Amino acid sequence: MNSKQIYHDPVTYALIFDKGDEFLNGMVQFAKQEGLSASHFTAIGAFSAVTLGYFDRDKKDYLKNSIDEQVEVLSLIGDIALDEHEPKVHAHVVVGKSDGTAHGGHILKAHVWPTLEVVITVSPVHLRRKHDPETGLALIDLNAQHA
Repeated sequence: MNSKQIYHDPVTYALIFDKGDEFLNGMVQFAKQEGLSASHFTAIGAFSAVTLGYFDRDKKDYLKNSIDEQVEVLSLIGDIALDEHEPKVHAHVVVGKSDGTAHGGHILKAHVWPTLEVVITVSPVHLRRKHDPETGLALIDLNAQHA
């Protein structure tokens, strides 16, 4: 993955993922490298394989839908916020198959092929996640104090 700061106010980065890169790992590594604690992003490109999640309220876990074929990333949006002082990526995607069908959900795993173009905009305030016992998820807490 290559990256470059492309704007200064607000701070904005372009990330270009390469063939075979794993999306979530790359995003977390970049967030750690740049000290990102609050940001949002959009992306387009393609994946060679992706595992989508749909949150099951009763099980408090994600149902997994693996797509093991080339797909176009039609829309990808998400945010990066701190969870226990570590950046956590929360991303949703809609992907298109060769037959024109679309599938969407929470990204659990995704491998890029041939590229993924991501634009990250840094938010002016820190976002923190807090464990929600009802869902079992770490949700953004707008009242959390930053360190």
